[in-house]
Amino acid sequence: MGLFNRLLAKVRGTSTASSQDWSEIEIELLESDLGPTLVSELLDSAKKMRGDDAESSIRDILKAKLSQKPRLIHGSYPTNVVMVVGVNGTGKTTSVAKLAAHLHKQGDSVLLAAADTFRAAAVDQLQTWGNRLGVEVISGKEGAEPASVAFDSVKRALENRSKYLIIDTAGRLHNKNDLMAELGKVKRVIEKGAPLAEVLLVIDATTGQNGLAQAKIFSEAVEVTGLILTKLDGSARGGVALAIERTLDIPIKFIGTGEGAGDFAPFDPDSYLDGLLA
Repeated sequence: MGLFNRLLAKVRGTSTASSQDWSEIEIELLESDLGPTLVSELLDSAKKMRGDDAESSIRDILKAKLSQKPRLIHGSYPTNVVMVVGVNGTGKTTSVAKLAAHLHKQGDSVLLAAADTFRAAAVDQLQTWGNRLGVEVISGKEGAEPASVAFDSVKRALENRSKYLIIDTAGRLHNKNDLMAELGKVKRVIEKGAPLAEVLLVIDATTGQNGLAQAKIFSEAVEVTGLILTKLDGSARGGVALAIERTLDIPIKFIGTGEGAGDFAPFDPDSYLDGLLA
């Protein structure tokens, strides 16, 4: 990604573009989805730096903006219920399957719930992944109430003593109040059967500052505990990760970089910063 190459060059005084000024760097950082507040803070600090320690100094500043909350997925309950939410098109259902594959590979017992009952393709997709992974998928009849499927899956997970139950919910627009209220209902129904260990929000890294708006509203509706950041590849600037963590203090727990089951990994802050400063 290398978002800070020009900034580092300016601070070190090695930039060959003598006409370059701070406003150009500011525009470049804003285009990288960092958000105006964070960009302003970074530039104020950078203007006070000089010399060879610029990279380590900027790294320290960036690291301080990241959440200090745990990034490991909660796993201390007998059955850990993980609810996955997000808007349509972020890769939510695929992320649910990849998370199941990740946990299954670790040797943990996993159960999946296809509570995205409004989209038949999502149920079929999850069932295909379940067959591939050897993981049971709980689903209801076509058009079934999402909350009903979620409740049945909790009951089944407790009976099976599954370590993890991952519940896929219907994708919804974060600016539709009725849909967000329904999501809150699904959460309350789940909690009648078992405590929620995690509420993970899937964010598309290419959506920029809109991803921050999504994180704010979903967090208000269902108390998001962690993020899955998808499409964090060459097409994404990647700055939205910093913006979300700095603003909302919600830790990114996993990242997706492609379509394959292996293109999914725990979020490593140091590797992420390496990419920004490459």
